[in-house]
Amino acid sequence: MIQLFGVSQVFSGRAGTVEALRDIDLQIAEGEFVAVVGRSGCGKSTLLRLVAGLLPPTQGEIQVAGERVTKARRDIALLFQRPALLPWRTVLDNVLLPAEIFRLGRSSLRARALGLLEMVGLQGFEKRLPHELSGGMQQRVALCRSLLTGPRVLLMDEPFSALDALTREDLSTELQRIHMEHRPTIMFVTHSIDEAVLLADRVVVLSPRPGQIVEILDIDVPRPRSLGRTAHVAELAAAQAELHELLMRREAAPA
Repeated sequence: MIQLFGVSQVFSGRAGTVEALRDIDLQIAEGEFVAVVGRSGCGKSTLLRLVAGLLPPTQGEIQVAGERVTKARRDIALLFQRPALLPWRTVLDNVLLPAEIFRLGRSSLRARALGLLEMVGLQGFEKRLPHELSGGMQQRVALCRSLLTGPRVLLMDEPFSALDALTREDLSTELQRIHMEHRPTIMFVTHSIDEAVLLADRVVVLSPRPGQIVEILDIDVPRPRSLGRTAHVAELAAAQAELHELLMRREAAPA
């Protein structure tokens, strides 16, 4: 579904050049959930922007469903750390925003928007404004918005990092359910080792800048998963320890 061939990214400015990513080769199968981890500044968010078509790679090629990515596409949705809801629009109108952007017609997608809000527990909040919602509720609205057009690829840039621990756990459970039921292909950027192991089929480890793939760790644990409340807690703990060791070993390695 997602293929990256020799992707590198260099940013140039008045202060000089910054090499963000170097020679990334990665294949993600349809319906797979892949987490991307690494230290701050290693190019994780840049990688998502490249796959989303928001940024052209300096070198290499990116394909989604066999087609080269050259611009933003309707079948690729991007969910940010902050919900980025329009404050003057109701919950329902925020979810329906992609229908207007892609000129799909609000009426044809209204039923789907209402169904998504019900799915994430926001039935009855359709007419509320964003400031009337908690942070977790706002992020649920943003998640519904990203799913409105039925994207084949969902790119998530630390979407739960600004939330409290209990809300993060709730949304992680919700995301697992969505993935199990609808099977979108997901790339999920996170700083959290626990989150990566809990959610992903595979975890891609990036080196400090310039970001390079140094390891890909398989998480072969049945879903749904829950840290501390699962029959597979030992397997999850072992994967967490291995991922932590990989990141610490890379950080300590000489440049």
